[in-house]
Amino acid sequence: MDARHAATSHLFPAHARMTRASREYPQRPLVGIGVVLLRPAPDGPRVLLIRRGRPPAMGEWSLPGGAQRLGETAEQAARRELLEETGLAAGDLTLIAHVDSIHHDPAGAVQYHYTILDFAGLWLGGAPVAGGDATECRWAGEADFDALRLWSEARRVIAAALSRLRP
Repeated sequence: MDARHAATSHLFPAHARMTRASREYPQRPLVGIGVVLLRPAPDGPRVLLIRRGRPPAMGEWSLPGGAQRLGETAEQAARRELLEETGLAAGDLTLIAHVDSIHHDPAGAVQYHYTILDFAGLWLGGAPVAGGDATECRWAGEADFDALRLWSEARRVIAAALSRLRP
């Protein structure tokens, strides 16, 4: 277990953690958490993005985040996911938006269903290092979003964060 997981693992024993398999074909929507981490740059603000290492959206660029665990607040989940996936921490976090992420299988059944609470915060320092469910992480400006094929909902959430917080 690395230091990122060790920092919070005592709060959430293994038997209380949701398995990957139980996230598929859920009986009800699951709570997901996203984080818009903003950093100033001379040519405009940057947002931290990660490349997803697991379904849904495997291989796609996205905001850091994941499933909320039983017993943790939404903000605790945001801070844990940010640390696990990027090795970074944020200053004050603000609840900025929500997103409904619903994925259907080829037969039309709901395979994944997340209600995502997105937080925004400012970068405190350090270099991002991919971990957890992330295979890569990078800082990106708005001009990079098309090349990264960033989901329209992620763009909307980033715009909302930038309207409320200026790095």
